[in-house]
Amino acid sequence: MSTLARWALSIVWIAAVTALVTPTRAADPIKIGYSEALSGTFAQVGDQGIKSIQYAIDGVNARGGVHGRQLELVPFDNKAQPSEALITLQKMLDENLPILLNCGPSNIASALIAAVDKNNERNPDHRIVYVNCGGLAPELTNEQCSFWHFRSSAHAGMQAEIMVRAIPKSITRIYLINQDYLFGQSAQRDLKLYLAKLRPDAQLVGEEMIPLGKVKDFSSYVTKIKSSGAQALVTGNWGPDLTLLIKAGMDSGLPIEYYTMLGHLAGTPTAIGAGGDNRVHSVLSFHENVATEVNDPKVTAFVEGFRAKNDFDYIFGDRYAAVEMIAEAIKKAGTTDAMKLASAMESITITDAAGQRATMRPEDHQLLMTYYGAVFSKDVKYDSEKTGLGWKTSAIVKAADLGQPTSCKMKRPSS
Repeated sequence: MSTLARWALSIVWIAAVTALVTPTRAADPIKIGYSEALSGTFAQVGDQGIKSIQYAIDGVNARGGVHGRQLELVPFDNKAQPSEALITLQKMLDENLPILLNCGPSNIASALIAAVDKNNERNPDHRIVYVNCGGLAPELTNEQCSFWHFRSSAHAGMQAEIMVRAIPKSITRIYLINQDYLFGQSAQRDLKLYLAKLRPDAQLVGEEMIPLGKVKDFSSYVTKIKSSGAQALVTGNWGPDLTLLIKAGMDSGLPIEYYTMLGHLAGTPTAIGAGGDNRVHSVLSFHENVATEVNDPKVTAFVEGFRAKNDFDYIFGDRYAAVEMIAEAIKKAGTTDAMKLASAMESITITDAAGQRATMRPEDHQLLMTYYGAVFSKDVKYDSEKTGLGWKTSAIVKAADLGQPTSCKMKRPSS
């Protein structure tokens, strides 16, 4: 063998040995920017939300990720302020993150839609896709609809219809309380609309709009509700504005039913307590007792896995859907390029946390998925926040029956 041949063989041998002893570098993760209230008044809701999203991401990664790449959540604290949320968006753009995930509230979602639109128009080579899993104002997928914005949660109008349909005919005197900001205003408007449309026999005996996150003592409101003779309090309140309201009602022995859009969120089950058995109702995209109600081993394993790691229950089906939607869209597009990713997401179909099909409506980018009317009850397998009570399905609204007309006139970019 010639010297040249021996030299070439040595190079091949060295390369082979190096390949054996050098670990294969894992593909870079796909980073998802997450803007959420991780401090301040609504931090408890934010903390439960981020843990629920991370659990959904862990599920995608356990299946091998997307095209062999893991998903990685990169959180930013927006302190529940639109101005801070805009700062988190800029940080995501600075870090070249392809996706912005945000789960409300609606005033923040509105600000982010406008900012994302402006950035993506001015910087076509530096775009970002916004997935909204909590901003519920109908305006966000109607007047303010955007090609770059996708919502995985049923909006306030949809939830208002579900709630009103759940109120029994025996209840005819109703009191409304909502928060005075974009979502609360939408909830107040749509609840009145569907009460008039579906329950013309019901009388509105009082209504209030309260400043978001400012009321610390709801005793005066409870006094008004009691004196009105209301049989039910109907509300879109969430966070401390709901927990303090319900706690004040329970402490005073207020003899009413509570119909809420978000009574399942962090801290509210604890505030309700044992006195809420079969008196508090909510609208959910998922609750853990669905697992036993549908008798599905996969859903049961999903619930049991979450409960083994957390001291609260999984009630964020819209967050789960958002993660699945992102993963499926990246898989379909084969890239995280914003234009291709948004185009892929427009008519995406996924399987939700309960094993049901959910579909993105392309005309307004509103996800249509199954929702559950539920009552807080002792008669369940899985309780909420260790209260001994949990959510029990009282009504199921299929995705096909959830859609409402949209006024969206979407402007799509040419490229």
